[in-house]
Amino acid sequence: MTHTVKIENRDNSLYEVDAKRSLLESLREQGVDLPYGCKYGGCITCAAKLTSGKVDQRRQVALNNRQLNEGYIILCVARPKTDISLKIGVESHDKLYRNPFLDPLKPHELKADIATSKGEN
Repeated sequence: MTHTVKIENRDNSLYEVDAKRSLLESLREQGVDLPYGCKYGGCITCAAKLTSGKVDQRRQVALNNRQLNEGYIILCVARPKTDISLKIGVESHDKLYRNPFLDPLKPHELKADIATSKGEN
């Protein structure tokens, strides 16, 4: 099964991708220049912003709940479940990073395995 990927911030370019393969693999094979690091979902080098559609990215471990809620996906593990639209590259990272000293994460924004209440060890 294939799905269409539209890259909004690259002239609304359209690509057909295999639902069983990662977006990073499928798009790079078609000439889309995408950065990557670990290729297993552990870093955010290949992060992109999903603007519509659905992906399966259960294997990612790099994004916290705030980043997921902002629509970020990790292309090296994300597989399309529907036709999708994305924004790629650093220009899509406007809400990916934040200064933890100026704007610390709230407990509900953390990953469940690191969010602990006071007094828990």
